[in-house]
Amino acid sequence: QVQLVESGGGLVQAGGSLRLSCAVFGRAFTPYAMGWFRQAPGKEREFVAAISWNGGITGYADSVKGRFTISKDNAKNTVYLQMNSLKPEDTAVYYCAADNSARLLLHPWEYDYWGQGTQVSVSS
Repeated sequence: QVQLVESGGGLVQAGGSLRLSCAVFGRAFTPYAMGWFRQAPGKEREFVAAISWNGGITGYADSVKGRFTISKDNAKNTVYLQMNSLKPEDTAVYYCAADNSARLLLHPWEYDYWGQGTQVSVSS
């Protein structure tokens, strides 16, 4: 069984920063690609960022390019999302996802494993 555990969410003022972490526990499976998605109240879950197994390829939603950075530490089985210059519209529950793939995965249906989510709230 694979379990993903997110941490690092919270309340921050606009312009501030947060760093989310997602640790993978349980049955080891390699390679694995990881991604971050978010869901605001009343909206569908949307793609935020993704990273390939070796970390060599990353992808971002247009809305977060230049502000968010995804990174991965395979030795720690952990993926990070550094979020800078946060805006009120970034407010959402953020979910990390993982799948047994070496590719860059950009769509939620491509992922088999999901975390429980962590709330990010940005005040204006």
